[in-house]
Amino acid sequence: MKKKKQIRDILIPAVICGMLAAMSGAAIAAEDTVISDGVLIEGIDVSGMTAGQASDAVNQKVHEMGEATVTLTMGDTPVTATLNSLGLEWENKEILDEVKNLGTTGNIVQRYKDQKDLQQQNKEYEISFIVDDKKIRDLVEGCSIYNSEPINGTVYTQDDGTPGVEGGTDGLTLKVDESVKLVQDAFESWHGGDLEVDLAVERVSPDITQEELSKVKDVLGTATTDYSASSWARATNVENGCSKISGTLLFPGDWFSVTEAVTPFSAENGYEPAPSYEENRVVDSYGGGICQVSTTLYNAVLKSELEVTARSNHTMIVNYVDPSKDAAIAEGVMDMAFVNNTDAPIYIVGYAYGGTLSFTIYGHETRPANRSISFESRVTSTTEPTGVKLIAKADENVGYLNQVQSPHTGYTAELWKNIYEDGVLVDSVQVNNSTYQAVGTTYEVGVATTNNALYQAINTAIASNDVAQVQAVIASASTYTNQTETTAQNADGTGQTGGETVDQNGNVVVGNEVTAGDVVMVDPPEP
Repeated sequence: MKKKKQIRDILIPAVICGMLAAMSGAAIAAEDTVISDGVLIEGIDVSGMTAGQASDAVNQKVHEMGEATVTLTMGDTPVTATLNSLGLEWENKEILDEVKNLGTTGNIVQRYKDQKDLQQQNKEYEISFIVDDKKIRDLVEGCSIYNSEPINGTVYTQDDGTPGVEGGTDGLTLKVDESVKLVQDAFESWHGGDLEVDLAVERVSPDITQEELSKVKDVLGTATTDYSASSWARATNVENGCSKISGTLLFPGDWFSVTEAVTPFSAENGYEPAPSYEENRVVDSYGGGICQVSTTLYNAVLKSELEVTARSNHTMIVNYVDPSKDAAIAEGVMDMAFVNNTDAPIYIVGYAYGGTLSFTIYGHETRPANRSISFESRVTSTTEPTGVKLIAKADENVGYLNQVQSPHTGYTAELWKNIYEDGVLVDSVQVNNSTYQAVGTTYEVGVATTNNALYQAINTAIASNDVAQVQAVIASASTYTNQTETTAQNADGTGQTGGETVDQNGNVVVGNEVTAGDVVMVDPPEP
């Protein structure tokens, strides 16, 4: 019995040691087991690799793939991040066990079958990816800085004189939860490459859209007049008035008044005193020449076939357009106004430089291409001017005789619109009619004098409306004497004693009057 116990005590430790040795060998063998040929993970050939080596190779591939970018677009604004920055990871790592066991485990029949299958066709495994949802949300929420209010569109004049459009963009408000889900959904089917995701936003359209303003591209009508003969002051007024109209944008149904756009006529508003019509004569007033601006625009409006709601002719004819093509304005009295009766906005571009004034109206052309129009001025009667008009001028000495207005022929006239189709006249429509008064030559006559007799004589001559009588009184001024001689001071500073002296120009002066002054003849520019 003692001997058997000794044998048992020896065998049990030996068996245990043998089992431990076997288990240790099996563990080492498992760690050293290499993956069968023909196995790929996410395109990586892991044949002959251990499980650890395959894991390292796949992790390296995932990191490289994570350098791809995801671009989130909010409206027109892109925001970009790498997938690695969003915590990209390999999720289904359990496939390593399957890959490791394929063709190396199971009974001999199973192992043989797996190996033969691999010889016939590679076995490829796809990996699945996950990202950090918090990092996605943080990225999306950061895009809310691009929330915006709608911006109304505007039209501006480009360097080439044509209209350009800017603005007209929607207001955007980011929908965070919807956008986060859009990004998450994009990752579910991702297997490499860059991602682009349009974020969910709430859009609020502006009142004036870019789409609406983009219609402002066709020339509806243009007109040009010449002001090169104008004085500096009149040219300044023309250019100033043009600048106040150019750049006007009118939407369908909008009404435009030239008078409202260019007034007040004052130095503070950029105007100079220049000739203008007043009570059938030419006088200097602030804004003189502004009617050429309204007239030129009127002709562009006619060619655009916009609806004219107010227009008046001048009291006397002007020379920069044909009869009945003019449009006079006067603050609080006369206006040139029209309505945009088209289906789209219109934009007015004005140009005044170097003596040329032009207006071009842009909009959406809907008139047939084979249709054209022209405007015809028809004079229906003519009245020749007669007589003269003499105006006493108290701030000028006797001897001053100045023609301030040349004679103007009177006219009645009509303006007609001729309509053509394929070059053939199909209709004529009367646009307006005008009456221009015939006005004779106008003179200003100086009446300032200390000589009562001369004063009475010159005013009597003026009342006769006879230039010859005025000239006769001026020529004989030295014969008119006061009952009492006095010493006086002329308006220009020339002293005189006993009623007779000579001014700086060598003219004989009696009292305050020039006795031999020349008549000044002036033909002023058109108002």
